[in-house]
Amino acid sequence: MTQKTNPSQLITLLAKKAKDYQQFESEEKLTWCSGCGDYGVHSALKRALTLENLGLQDVLHCFDVGCSGNGSDKIHGYTVHGLHGRVLPLAAGAALANPNMKVIASAGDGATFSEGVNHLIHAIRSDYPLLFIMHNNENSGLTIGQASATTRKGRPMNGSPDGVTAEPLNPLELVLSLKPTFVARTFSGDIGHMTEVFRKGLHHNGFACIEVMQVCTTYNKATPQNWYWDRLKKVEEMKNYDKTDLWQARKIAEDLDKQIAIGVLYEKPRQNFIEGLVPRQKVKTSLVEEVRHSDVSEIMRTFD
Repeated sequence: MTQKTNPSQLITLLAKKAKDYQQFESEEKLTWCSGCGDYGVHSALKRALTLENLGLQDVLHCFDVGCSGNGSDKIHGYTVHGLHGRVLPLAAGAALANPNMKVIASAGDGATFSEGVNHLIHAIRSDYPLLFIMHNNENSGLTIGQASATTRKGRPMNGSPDGVTAEPLNPLELVLSLKPTFVARTFSGDIGHMTEVFRKGLHHNGFACIEVMQVCTTYNKATPQNWYWDRLKKVEEMKNYDKTDLWQARKIAEDLDKQIAIGVLYEKPRQNFIEGLVPRQKVKTSLVEEVRHSDVSEIMRTFD
């Protein structure tokens, strides 16, 4: 497990690794709205990869559709831009085929808890070995501010100008009800904290689910930066908090109004999906290394 690094240490380390950081820089312009939380997430992810000594050849980035998905050409490396809500099966397939690659999936609350909610549930159950960064800005920003499953009740949004009538979904309440192995929450305005949480997620040998509480300066003005800063509470500052206690994690994940817990809420590794496959337990090669050409001409002739 990576050790905690204070802000001054982070700056010193990154200064020494400037070239390693720059390898992830893309020539594409950053096109998010001014003040969007995606800028912070983008920076923190590059920092985490740099500090973990991961190169371009070591990581596959899988992006969903949405504002977060617009980051697919903003980071240099192996990237795939998938279908709306379907990034997790894409990322899971890549992670199982080549466990030597760090696979990172990114998606927003709109995609994750609408079209993608079934994929999230089974990714947690199966404990696929990948890092999932779930951007939660409590709306569907790319389609100009419609309500998502996490938009708070009563809030006027485009498409529901009289206010959202449904109760909001609390992402980590759902995740923690499914017996996960790694659950964390962080905030898009705190790049240092995000960096450390992402690093811990990269070390996890299973499905690391990280919710980023994210500001949306254009369409969700009810929860700006200061709103979060007044409510955030780091789990390491909570007396006697035990991150291996699922009940404790579920309890502190409930509050999204007065004291929002951030950090690693729960971590209890177990045998991940591919480690539990009996036919693979004595196999030394990865699936991607086992791909070979097969002559199917004889089979095809049967259809003549």
